[in-house]
Amino acid sequence: MNAERAADELIAEALAAPVNGWGFDWLAGRATEERPPWGYARLVAERMAHAEAALDVDTGGGEVLAEVPHPPKLLTATEAWPPNVEVARRTLRRVGATVVAVAPDSALPFRDASFDLVVSRHPVRTDWAETARVLRPGGTYLSQQIGPGTMRELSEAILGPLPPPGQRHPEQAVADAEAVGLRVVDLRRATLRATFADIGAVVWFLRKVVWTVPGFTVERHRAPLRDLHRRMADEGPFVAHAQRFLIRAVRA
Repeated sequence: MNAERAADELIAEALAAPVNGWGFDWLAGRATEERPPWGYARLVAERMAHAEAALDVDTGGGEVLAEVPHPPKLLTATEAWPPNVEVARRTLRRVGATVVAVAPDSALPFRDASFDLVVSRHPVRTDWAETARVLRPGGTYLSQQIGPGTMRELSEAILGPLPPPGQRHPEQAVADAEAVGLRVVDLRRATLRATFADIGAVVWFLRKVVWTVPGFTVERHRAPLRDLHRRMADEGPFVAHAQRFLIRAVRA
């Protein structure tokens, strides 16, 4: 079997696999990524156990929220990507959460001071003003976010050299939070090693994590995909690095 045929078969397999929800089980045995040292799911579970009303913004398929062992009396989640909404509703029945479909970049459809806890794992964009508005005085915002230049090695393998990252800096998140009256009480950063064993894993990841290569399609990027496949055949698994930061803020 020649290398290009092998690449095409791996790519076809990745294209046929579903990418709904926010789980990464399909990559088992084909890709790995280090976990941040702070244990986001554990931190969320601890705070949920003491909350009265909580909101999970950009819940994805509800995978993290569904593992909360002691959910609050009122638990709500929002999701803007239509394929994920029904996935999240099924997943979150076990914790009694209501999933609200929202439009991208829209205001949160809740009254002022509705929640004493707002959480979000890898939000597409944090609307700090809306977050502060729906938090009760003394309420907490806890979020694990994607840092600047995350998976840059993979982006450049497909797109070529890129300019320095201009968004998602932790320091900017702190400034934006404080500008709307939130007090940042915790900020942590981590650089995490990620590996991809084959080009199918790369394609599936790029289909799911769409901001890595904006506008990604196999047809548009087939040449660099084949180049990367040959590189992986010669050198072994492709290594990139994910950037993450944890931010916790309190409304005065």
